[in-house]
Formats: sequence, C-alpha cells, structure tokens
Amino acid sequence: MGGVFVRPRVAEVVFRVYDRPLHPELFDVVATRRVERDNYRLVVRLTRTGHTLSWTSGTTHIEEVTATLDQHLPEAGIRLTHRFDSRRRARCDFTTTKYQIESQVEVLQPEPFVHFHAELVADGERKGLIYHCKTANRIGLSPLGLVIVEALPRCWSVTAFHTFPDELAVLKTQSLIEPMSPPALV
Repeated sequence: MGGVFVRPRVAEVVFRVYDRPLHPELFDVVATRRVERDNYRLVVRLTRTGHTLSWTSGTTHIEEVTATLDQHLPEAGIRLTHRFDSRRRARCDFTTTKYQIESQVEVLQPEPFVHFHAELVADGERKGLIYHCKTANRIGLSPLGLVIVEALPRCWSVTAFHTFPDELAVLKTQSLIEPMSPPALV
C-alpha cells in the first residue's frame, strides 16, 4: 500500500447500507479499529475510497459503506443507497436495532478548508481513527479519512469525515446506532 493514491471525485462516491456483512477483502483497507460493549461489536475500517462500519448484535448486522460507483459491491441486502449530492437523512429499523444516518458534502473556500482540515487532523490524532492518503502532490494537502466513534449510554454515534482537497470539499456522515431494549417482563 505504499503507492500513490488518487482520491476519487465526490461525484463518484456512493453511500450504502446493507443488512448483511460484506467481506473485508472487497475493500482496500488502510486502517481498522474494533469497539465492543455489552453484546455489541462495531468494526470501523478506513478505505482508500471512504469507510465501512460493521455493526453486529446477535443476529442483526448493519454494514455502512462509502465507496466509488465503479466498485463491484453486491446488490443483495441493500437497505439504503444514495450519492453525495445534497444533505440526506434516512432511517432503517432492523430487528433489534434502530439506525439513522445524516450525510452531506460541503464545499469551502480555500482558507476555511485549510483550517478545517487542520482541525480534523488534530481531532483524529486525539480521538479517532485517521488516515492521510499519499498523493502525487507533495506540496498540497493530502486527502484525509477520519472516523470518530462514541459509545453513548443509549446508542453509538459514528462520525466520518473524508476530505477532497482538489475540490475543497468535505464529505461527512453521522450515524446513530441504537440497540432496542428487550421488552419488559410483566
């Protein structure tokens, strides 16, 4: 993985949610982190084109993916899909889990982009999984992938940022994964 990487254009990136696991070998994974609590497991993978989140709780599985349109991914099990062309909100209810996503792409002016990029680097080094993509441009900013996972009392919050310096764009997703409590016994 030491070669030069060319970040795809924002228009080439797609978001998908599956109700089944996808094999990690479908992706060019550059960094991984696993988080477990109670009976839940979340595996975060940064890839050269975005990220994957794999949530497992008992028989419920949620797979969130940002990838390029030309990437060969299965059609079976898709629950949500969209391009990053506007702000989006969506929700899926799984057997034992509620899932919500908000995504957007923001294009900034050059100076605010540089400052925001620096803030993401600082946040990523303190509390997230971060990857700096190598590019042929030695002088400019490198594309950045960052995922921050927070295990909150009633849900998991996962925020992902992917920067596109050539377009002065930041792609952001925020996912909330809320395990449903088992019904109370009467």
